[in-house]
Amino acid sequence: MPYEFEEVLETIKMTEIEHFDIRTVTMGISLRDCYDRNLEITKEKIYSKILKYAKNHVSYAEQVEAQFGISIANKRIAVTPVSIAFDGLDAGGFIEVAKVLDKAAKDVGVDYIGGFSALVQKGFTRSEAEMIKAIPHALSQTERVVSSVNVASTKAGINMDAVNMMAAAVKKTAELTKDKDSVGCAKLVVFCNVPEDNPFVAGAFHGVSEAEVSLNMGISGPGVVLDAIKNAGKVDLQQLAEVIKKTTFKITRAGELIGRKVAALHGIPFGIIDISLAPTPAEGDSIADVLKAMGVEDVGAAGTTAALAMLNDAVKKGGLMASSSVGGMSGAFIPVSEDQGMIRAAEKGHISIEKLEAMTSVCSVGLDMIAIPGDTDESTIAGIIADECAIGVINDKTTSARLIPAYGKKVGDYVDYGGLLGRAPVMKVSDLSPAKFVSRGGRIPAPMRSLTN
Repeated sequence: MPYEFEEVLETIKMTEIEHFDIRTVTMGISLRDCYDRNLEITKEKIYSKILKYAKNHVSYAEQVEAQFGISIANKRIAVTPVSIAFDGLDAGGFIEVAKVLDKAAKDVGVDYIGGFSALVQKGFTRSEAEMIKAIPHALSQTERVVSSVNVASTKAGINMDAVNMMAAAVKKTAELTKDKDSVGCAKLVVFCNVPEDNPFVAGAFHGVSEAEVSLNMGISGPGVVLDAIKNAGKVDLQQLAEVIKKTTFKITRAGELIGRKVAALHGIPFGIIDISLAPTPAEGDSIADVLKAMGVEDVGAAGTTAALAMLNDAVKKGGLMASSSVGGMSGAFIPVSEDQGMIRAAEKGHISIEKLEAMTSVCSVGLDMIAIPGDTDESTIAGIIADECAIGVINDKTTSARLIPAYGKKVGDYVDYGGLLGRAPVMKVSDLSPAKFVSRGGRIPAPMRSLTN
């Protein structure tokens, strides 16, 4: 893709004035050739392969940062879902795999490594069930490993047995990391219709249809979009959508330029650019503030879902105009703890989990980084996950749940992780029980729209 010098200058302006950064450069690495009957040999192969490809990942990203004056906030790795690459291990073996992934990530200097993952939307192998049992222990014994499990899809329906297992895993992870505000749950996400090229954690993994190694980009840019909306003044909604679309076009072009430069230094294929607007706890980098600039008094007001739907659609259209390599999530993220405007809205009682659930029907992800009382039972967590999966299955879109049942915390308390993970008030959940429903287990069948052949 050719780039004009003026585009580069405009990108530098966005960086200096409007809080634009690249959220992540994520290297995907296949580990499918690393399995051996001897676990120690398997671990050696995993470590060696990650070091082989990713030893210069951070330095190459920093080199491109310096060249263009654009910050790359996170450098990450994603690997083949471990339940696939190492099918045959028991829970103890998967915990050992998590530890070697963590060591490799630390030694190459990346922030996170994704791929402690399983795809069980239709059923389990014995080893996949073992891997899910290992998740709480793996996350409590590592620092940089993140985990995701896909429990539903439009083609397969919802695996309620997997939903129930993941609810138990979330609760156990909260308990095992209770000394750090149950931070393990911030590294664990449950998906429906998971994309296999997502560069964002905690859902990043290197899909089985991907190349041996590739580089995927995740852009950011809520601050750039916020500034553009403010500068647009009093225009109608169609004109405002055009402003958002044109702005997203620019940041997508800039993001792809950076991604291709990093990939070229590695000598590996460029994969996709994820055009998601991903907020941070920093002021001026908030999706909630973007929605307010569009005209709602605060997140949670009537019209919030409509405004988010319009934002998400305009972001996708702008990105698709700018690149033929758009993938991943691509849209707008609405995490609570990672968005200062969302945190304020939650503190004021302007948003509830129910309103956030409605918003997930039109955003890019789902119920993300939401702290709930530590005594929330497994059946309620399973019900929340199932609700998110139902939205994804029926609407043929990605949805997810990253819930934090903060051990020992109650409504009004806070979890505080600092950095990108942020700080969040513990939000109320319904006291009504879904236990009889979720305990039926089995699989909720795929909808009519799954029959697309």
